[in-house]
Amino acid sequence: MTAFEQWLTGPCQLTSCRLDPLPGDASFRRYVRVHQAHQTFIAMDASAEKQSCIPFVAIAESLQKYGLCTPTIFAYDFTQGFLLLRDFGNRLLLNELTITNAATHYQNVLDALVIMQQADIQNWTLKPFTSEFMRAELNLFREWFLEKHLGLTLTDSTNKILDASFDFLAESAARQPQVFMHRDYHSANLMILPDDKTGILDFQDAFRGPVTYDLVSLLRDCYIAWPEDLVYESVMYFYKKIALPNVSEKEFIRWFDWMGMQRHLKALLTFSRKFRRDNNAGYLQHIPRTLNYILTISERYPETMALHQFLAKEVLVKCVE
Repeated sequence: MTAFEQWLTGPCQLTSCRLDPLPGDASFRRYVRVHQAHQTFIAMDASAEKQSCIPFVAIAESLQKYGLCTPTIFAYDFTQGFLLLRDFGNRLLLNELTITNAATHYQNVLDALVIMQQADIQNWTLKPFTSEFMRAELNLFREWFLEKHLGLTLTDSTNKILDASFDFLAESAARQPQVFMHRDYHSANLMILPDDKTGILDFQDAFRGPVTYDLVSLLRDCYIAWPEDLVYESVMYFYKKIALPNVSEKEFIRWFDWMGMQRHLKALLTFSRKFRRDNNAGYLQHIPRTLNYILTISERYPETMALHQFLAKEVLVKCVE
């Protein structure tokens, strides 16, 4: 019996239970559904990322005070990295979305995001999502996606284009209002609960960061794409909800578009690193969609045209080979 199973049957007193493994995320955490009598729970084995359990508990409990739906925590062991959580069921937002219901579902999820962004987290200090942190992520994109995954040899002139583009995207994001930032607020981390409430998962890596980060993670989701009119209608729904003073619709859309480029460049490094470092090819299928977001948006703005031209000329060719 593993230490995880011993914890469930011992301190948690879940004897004679059945454990069903669940699909994981891009981390090293492991999830199982625990069947005990007529109840089910979700147990999380984060022994490889023990430090993530403390913020998970603190953030979950803080967000619940604002009426948001995060998993109730029935038991935890920070030393071993184990959590026992409420089971939100099987209605993952990603699997429920269709072109006919997307607008309604997104309004519900955006209503939750409006509340979440204003949350004050107790017993945990959110790190700031600084321009320096964003540049570091973008440099990892250069390393893991361009060099290690695609095998590109970058010239000095190309590196200058990348440096200037990364600086622009990071500084633009840093100038936005800074709020609670989930950091992975997308359809694979959100559940549909009874009464169409939104169940929020996977928030242990939250930061304090740009107001459009979670918005673009949701509406330009790496796992599912929507027509642009639906995306921008949802952006405007959120914009009107938060009512930022002295920020025009045009400026907010620019923030949204540019933030999306940083977010998607980071996603490309994550997908390629999961494959090259961790032998996990499951995320490679999302690279074309994610790259297409960046190509489409970068072409719209003179500030990102040089990056667009590099991606269209050098990267797109390698990705379709």
